[in-house]
Amino acid sequence: MADLGLWQEPRPLKPSFHLAQVIEVLNRYGWCQTCDFSPTGRMCIRGAQTFLESTGHVTAIDRGRSVNYLQTQLARQGVNMDFWAWNDLSSNTFQGVEAMISAASDIARRNGD
Repeated sequence: MADLGLWQEPRPLKPSFHLAQVIEVLNRYGWCQTCDFSPTGRMCIRGAQTFLESTGHVTAIDRGRSVNYLQTQLARQGVNMDFWAWNDLSSNTFQGVEAMISAASDIARRNGD
């Protein structure tokens, strides 16, 4: 976790940085489907967000704003479902999940978040 800067004076991040950090957590610990946290330590999108919130790296408010950006990006892709349910689709790959989170982070950054 120290490699990700997660234990060195954690500061809540705004949505664009939070979403980038979600990608880093998923890259480091692994991505999973159907559960927030797997027995082997992998996480889904929501699990990574929960982990980052529990360690002080995002506030509940900014996490909620980040979720709005995830939902906005899914809507742009023509998907009308919750991001956590979309994460679990059997057709998804980590590369697709990473691309969607990255695009949501870009939207947040363009909006000053």
